[in-house]
Amino acid sequence: MKFSINRNLFIDNLNNVMRAISSRATIPILSGIKLTLSDDELVMTGSDTDISIEIKIPVNEDLQVESTGSIVLPARFFSEIVKKLPGKDFSFEVKEGFQTKISSENSEFTINGLDANNYPRLPEIPDESSFVIAGKVLREIINETQFAVSTQESRIVLSGVHFTFSPESIKAVATDSHRLSQRIISLENGPQTETDLIIPGKSLQELSRIIGEADPEVKLCPGDNQALFQIGNISFYSRLLDGNYPDTDRLLPTESTTEIEIDLAELSSALDRASLLTHAGRNNVVNLDLNTDKQTVTLTGTSAEIGNVEEEVSFKNLQGDNLTISFNPDYLRDALRASITDAVIMKFTQPLRPFTVIPNKDDVQFVQLITPVRTF
Repeated sequence: MKFSINRNLFIDNLNNVMRAISSRATIPILSGIKLTLSDDELVMTGSDTDISIEIKIPVNEDLQVESTGSIVLPARFFSEIVKKLPGKDFSFEVKEGFQTKISSENSEFTINGLDANNYPRLPEIPDESSFVIAGKVLREIINETQFAVSTQESRIVLSGVHFTFSPESIKAVATDSHRLSQRIISLENGPQTETDLIIPGKSLQELSRIIGEADPEVKLCPGDNQALFQIGNISFYSRLLDGNYPDTDRLLPTESTTEIEIDLAELSSALDRASLLTHAGRNNVVNLDLNTDKQTVTLTGTSAEIGNVEEEVSFKNLQGDNLTISFNPDYLRDALRASITDAVIMKFTQPLRPFTVIPNKDDVQFVQLITPVRTF
């Protein structure tokens, strides 16, 4: 196996493959990156069993093939070597005993590889049920829900986002049982039959980064226990989570007793200041006092070790019953960070009942739910 390639082109693709490689691989060969060269293309593969990424680079003036073959190289070392090589191009040659020579200008490395035949095969996913989504839409819905997945192993199904794809819409829900984020976006050409997938939050995080700021077309092929996302020359495989996702619709309150419309930046800044003290204490809790009679909104935070903070927060509109509620400020900060309007409406029912955060625009279907904290 021998070829030469443009270094920047190789690094751009290598960076994406590296997203699938874990430094704590349970199967030793998965700490490596697989390279397979044919007369037509160079295929790079990385996997940690949960995520697998395969990238194809076609043979052209940037990739010159002398002989075909395959090899698995230690990913971290190989990546660092290529990034530090001098020169615009580099050459790559596999010799006897899987020894691999990497050279550019006056620099030459030799590293030990492994037999590519021992590398696990990627799943074969038929594309009969495939459909296409705009990359911008998929990235948006991931970023608006993925942060709310559970990081606990006790309920593995909650560590993923529950997607429901239908011909007209895509619905995504994430919850860790303390908070919930649900987003619905209209689709023009969704799948002909409704498709339910629970995709791990970690997979979605990496998928969002690969999609990036551009708006590539994403082809989604759902399988039995894996889903394949195809983005240009990148194939991104994610393990799917087994189990029944809870019926979260019943958790969303249908009415409220107190409502406030508030500027997102204003509330975010106030929460940041309150968190300076609450993070120092054992209980990371703030109190929000909504006084509809006096038309005041007060945010307070206390740390027994440091002191306390109290701040009057300006708002756009406040109506309903007086209410004081306590909650983890980080949950609300995350909710505001994911919000897509300049102002939000917060709806409350009782001091110990979850409250919702929604956009102040009727045409945006986005609801976030936060569970309060009992402080007495």
